[in-house]
Amino acid sequence: MYKALKAVSIMISVFLFAGAAEAQLNQKPAILEDIGVDEKLGDQIPLDAEFTNSEGEIVTIAELMIDGKPVLLNPLYYDCPMLCNLVVEGVYNVVEELQWSPGKDYTIISYSIDPDENYRLAAESKNRYMNELNRAGSEDGWHFLTGSEEQIRKLSEATGFRYMKDERIGEYIHPAAIMFLSPEGVITRYLYGTRFSEFDLRNALYESADGQIGSTIERAVLYCFTYDPASESYVPVAMNIMKLGGLATMIILGIFLGLFWRKERRSNHSQKLDFQE
Repeated sequence: MYKALKAVSIMISVFLFAGAAEAQLNQKPAILEDIGVDEKLGDQIPLDAEFTNSEGEIVTIAELMIDGKPVLLNPLYYDCPMLCNLVVEGVYNVVEELQWSPGKDYTIISYSIDPDENYRLAAESKNRYMNELNRAGSEDGWHFLTGSEEQIRKLSEATGFRYMKDERIGEYIHPAAIMFLSPEGVITRYLYGTRFSEFDLRNALYESADGQIGSTIERAVLYCFTYDPASESYVPVAMNIMKLGGLATMIILGIFLGLFWRKERRSNHSQKLDFQE
C-alpha cells in the first residue's frame, strides 16, 4: 500500500513539474509583450515625417514618393545582427525577381528604427544593394533613411510597428514585417516573414496602386486574386475569375459575330455584282 501511494505521489509530482515546465515554455518573455504589429489598414501615415537620406540630406516621406506609384515600407536597423538583414535580404531577393522596378513602377523606403545610426550606415547599405541589383533608375526609387527617435516613433506608431530595445544586449527586438502604401500614403497591406513571394509582392503593389500598375495582362491576372489573412498570401477569387471569364466569352463572341457579319456582307455584295452583270 505504501509503495502504491509513493508511486502515485511521484507520478503526480512528475505531471505537475511537466505542466509547470510547459507553462514556462509557452509563456512569452515580458519584453516580447510589447513587440508586434497592430495592422492599421486604411490609415494615413505622416507624410511630413523627416528623415536623413543616404546623402546626409533631410527629407520628408512625401518628398520620396512618386506621383501615382505605390510604396513598400521596410523598417529595419543597419547594425541588426540577424533579423533585419534577413528581412531586407528577403525584400532585395523578391525585388530582383520582380520585373517592375523601383523608381519606375514603385518606391521602396527602408528606414532605421535606431536613432543612433547615421546616414553613413544607410549609404553603405544602399551602395551594396544598388550594386547587386544593377538596375538603371533603382537608386532613385529605393531610399535608405535614418532619423531621430521622435520621427522614427512617429512613423512606426502610425503603421502599428511595435519594437523595443533590449538594454541587456543593446539590440532592438522587432517583428519581421513590411508595409505597402498607396500613392497618397494610405496603408493598404502588410506582409510578414523574411521571405516574400514575387506573386504576393506584385499583388500587394498592384493593390496599393489601385490597379494602376503593370501591363493589361498582368492587371487582368492580378484582378483574380485577393489577400487571405489566414494564409497571409493572395488566393484566387472565384467571382472575379467568373467575371473575367464572362468578359472573355463576350469578346470572343463579338469577334466571331464580327467576322461572320463581315463575311456575309462580302458574300451579299458579291451576289449583287453577279446579279447586275
